[in-house]
Amino acid sequence: MSKLSFEYIIQHYYKIFVTVLIFIVYIVTMAPSVQQIDSGELAAVQCTLGIAHPTGYPLFTMIGYIFHLIPMPFSSILKLNILSAIWSCVSIYFFLLSMQLVFEKIYVNLYLRSSLKKKSMFRKTQSAAVGILDQQHLEILAVSGSGLILAFNKTFWMQSTGVEVYSLHMAIISAAIYLLFRILFKTEKNVAKATENWMIVAMVLALGFSNHMTTVLILPAAAVLFYEKERLNLTSLRIFGTSSLVFIIILIFFYSYLPTRASMNPILNWGDPSNLDNIIRHVSGHQYQVWLFSSVDAAKQNLLKFYEVLKTEFFIPVFIFMVVGLAELLLRSRILFAFVLICFVTTVFYAINYDINDIDSYFLLAYYSLAIISFFGIIVVFKFLRFISLPRKITSAVLVIIILGHGAWNFTKVNQSGLYLFEDYTKTILNSVEDNSIIFSYQWDYFISPSYYFQFVDNYREDVLVIDKELLRRSWYYKQLKNRNRTLFQGFDNDVVNFLALLRPFERGEEYNSEEIEKYYRRIQKNLIAFNIDEHNYYLAPELVDNELRSGELELPKGYNIVPQYLLFKVVKGNKYVPAPLPDFKWRFPKNPNRYTDFIERLTAQMLSNRAIYELQFRKTEMAKIYVRKIVANFPEFELPDQLKKLADSL
Repeated sequence: MSKLSFEYIIQHYYKIFVTVLIFIVYIVTMAPSVQQIDSGELAAVQCTLGIAHPTGYPLFTMIGYIFHLIPMPFSSILKLNILSAIWSCVSIYFFLLSMQLVFEKIYVNLYLRSSLKKKSMFRKTQSAAVGILDQQHLEILAVSGSGLILAFNKTFWMQSTGVEVYSLHMAIISAAIYLLFRILFKTEKNVAKATENWMIVAMVLALGFSNHMTTVLILPAAAVLFYEKERLNLTSLRIFGTSSLVFIIILIFFYSYLPTRASMNPILNWGDPSNLDNIIRHVSGHQYQVWLFSSVDAAKQNLLKFYEVLKTEFFIPVFIFMVVGLAELLLRSRILFAFVLICFVTTVFYAINYDINDIDSYFLLAYYSLAIISFFGIIVVFKFLRFISLPRKITSAVLVIIILGHGAWNFTKVNQSGLYLFEDYTKTILNSVEDNSIIFSYQWDYFISPSYYFQFVDNYREDVLVIDKELLRRSWYYKQLKNRNRTLFQGFDNDVVNFLALLRPFERGEEYNSEEIEKYYRRIQKNLIAFNIDEHNYYLAPELVDNELRSGELELPKGYNIVPQYLLFKVVKGNKYVPAPLPDFKWRFPKNPNRYTDFIERLTAQMLSNRAIYELQFRKTEMAKIYVRKIVANFPEFELPDQLKKLADSL
């Protein structure tokens, strides 16, 4: 291939090359199995065509269902993880298209424009030949470099590693921004064409809302561009009305999935949105609204958290591009400056006022905005280095090193390629109990959500019934549980009926009796044990024992006690010794631990320690040694209780 043809391919297809490169990196760092938090639930919902937690994510569910049916030599979870990587790359590709468009409209022939003949810092590069070469080189460098800065942003990169709704969300947002930029830079005045363009934007935004409601965060910036292009007149009102109608039709079409599918009683039917009241509560995320704009103090704390986290999101030298890029953006296009600033401020303002622990993903549009700013910063730094007569190759090398350093900076933080711990932990728990056992827990992030995938998709120990203590506060959950076990509430059906009647005004936002609700809620928890213990082995997760049982919120039936068994506590009658399976599990510990994997390791070591102490109480020293040996071998950082330290020394 000639040098000329190679350069032609690079100039015209560099966006594809960059996207493919990013996809390869994403595949390398992708999780092979379920991750923490909602990964298991969302994968299960996609594979079974269920209803996910609010706001339902119908577009995400339907696309995932179709994709998981494609014949590939992978597990369903791995297929869906790959789909997340694809969506993240789609987002990057639209970002590259947007930045190329900005470059062409603002910077093309910059060195040759007559306006640059006046005094400036770039006089030394004003020859036509050098100017054209620099311009072509600069386009590839600035567009690709800013794309890589976004792709290797820690939080954005994390969306590509496993099943989550935010990878699709950002792909749609990125497509919408590209379409808005195209409209912004159009110069012809054609009402029909303008209507068509805004209708396409409305369609994309409707897809966005059909996936995630935080698509609303781009609307203020989009409104500014709409006013900039169309102003406020009868014509613009007609365009707005037509586009809004298209938006509403598409939105209704996709959200009709929720009542349609809910009426079929899928195995996962969060919120049971089969009637109007439930649909409204589910789509609006009613149960999460208590954390929105909860207090000024919470917002201040989250703002400080964002500032601290921001320093870890980007390689430190990359912030140089953002600082100088902000001034360059204001100089080159005030409307683009306003758009980016509004996106950033709106996103940060919303996110800091949503008082939840896992808030990182809600800042994604802010990071996207910073990547746009970095595009302008790369241009400024490039031109400055050329101004001081640094050769183009050296100039490019300096910038490339910084950008690739950004990727290396976040690689180890993001790399999920060895993450099997949630699969191993979940399967170990399910495997440790007898047939048709009941497990009572609220370890959503670590066990319950992953169990949805393994039980309902892989059909792994589906005989075990896992009950989420916190979801027992929701009326729809009783229907879902009863669909799995018809006799679960037998013997205390009246308590359930009374509780659901008391819960109804609470869920509708009406006046309710909190004391009565709590009384029946505790009674149901107790009765779940009392009326099922004769037919099913019943297990409590350690968080229930440490918190609810010790505080008195949860009571055991009279004559029953708990025994530490593997990673759970078994509810047993009397005080006799109860044997347990040996701790022979072999877990694949991740090379890149996080606070979720650390929690699992601490909890497991503690439960093994509890069992060792239990064995000593019955003078079964050799059995206790087995558990202590497992702790020392697998959890060396765990501080053994005093009564086990001597045992450990004797090993």
